[in-house]
Amino acid sequence: MGDLVRFRDDEAHEEPAVTLDGFLKQSNATAVRLEPTDDPRALIPYLDRLSLIEVSFPKFRDGRGFSIGSILREAGYAGELRAAGDILVDQIVPLRRCGFDAILTEAEIDRDTLGKLAGLYANVYQKTVDGRAPVWARRHG
Repeated sequence: MGDLVRFRDDEAHEEPAVTLDGFLKQSNATAVRLEPTDDPRALIPYLDRLSLIEVSFPKFRDGRGFSIGSILREAGYAGELRAAGDILVDQIVPLRRCGFDAILTEAEIDRDTLGKLAGLYANVYQKTVDGRAPVWARRHG
């Protein structure tokens, strides 16, 4: 992998992440890697003991990881949620809205471009897990 961008103040979790199947069989790991085909709800009983959940993005056009992140945050996961793989800089802001607080990309991320994209839109239209109310909810209560 190329570049790690973190939006957390704690130390990055360095323990290698195990697969979902591996975790469910051994269950003593504190880091899990989910593939797009994995069901994140299988981790719900274990969320309080996980320090890192890494979600694989094998291709930039594969959006299943966005849903995985939202499901985990809505279920109460508070640890590091890392998107890893073929991620473009313009996907980072939507990933943040889905609850990801660390991004591990294959290519280097231009921090200036990321900063400009982060400040581009003050309002959002979709439901998010980052606490921002969508425009329709602000208009119609």
